Amino acid sequence: MPSSQIIMQKPFLPPVWLPQAVWISLWKYYAYTQFCLPGPARSIPEPLVQLAVDRGYRIVGENKPPWCSWDLPLIYSYIQDVYWNVGFLRYYELKQVPNFLLAAPVAILVFWATWTYMTTHPWLCLTLGLRRNKNSKTIEKSNPGFLSPQVFVYLVHAVFLLLFGGLCMHVQVLTRFLASSTPVVYWFPAYLLQDQELLLRSLGTMPWKPLVEDSPSRQKVPRNSIMGLLYNWKTCSPVTRYILGYFLTYWLLGLLLHCNFLPWT
Repeated sequence: MPSSQIIMQKPFLPPVWLPQAVWISLWKYYAYTQFCLPGPARSIPEPLVQLAVDRGYRIVGENKPPWCSWDLPLIYSYIQDVYWNVGFLRYYELKQVPNFLLAAPVAILVFWATWTYMTTHPWLCLTLGLRRNKNSKTIEKSNPGFLSPQVFVYLVHAVFLLLFGGLCMHVQVLTRFLASSTPVVYWFPAYLLQDQELLLRSLGTMPWKPLVEDSPSRQKVPRNSIMGLLYNWKTCSPVTRYILGYFLTYWLLGLLLHCNFLPWT
């Protein structure tokens, strides 16, 4: 779909986040009742007890963990802090350099998208979209698709996720974190391909072809633009090669490594 055909709709939020918030709250309340409130003793298999001892886990029925005395007793925050070492700049260690390299492409992509948008709409970004320029309608018509002023809110969301994930999370999950949370990761590469790849424009003007040789003349499908770029790989621009190469490599390595329980995200 061309970037100019992207349709923005105002989301109706309550039905989306309310069930998830209720489920998470119930899960945390259940953990509170199990670890922080008195209850009947439970018989725990010896292998699980030994595993807990070896790894420093807490067992239900023992002394109350520290998080039970917090003003807001949240088990998940305690697990992230104690067991996962999640926190501001905690992951910035020399041994984590490979994980930073793994997350670098998607971080560069979002940074590049932000820079492109900011240089196109400096006034919109400086005013956070709260004050419209007199020529806002003209700008919106002249910049459809990714550079439309309507995309600003999505870009702010993407930048926030990038900063939060890069500074406070395990950085190796940054790719899937952004890929599942913001459309900018997909919109901006599509914009780059349509804006800079001349071959893609020529493929878009080619006539349609039948699905199979014996199909009726009315049953036609358009050529696959991505396959057309792959077939003409040598003539593609460097930007196109980088984009397609990254997405295809990440997809292929992800299938091979993750399915074999090897480190990947």
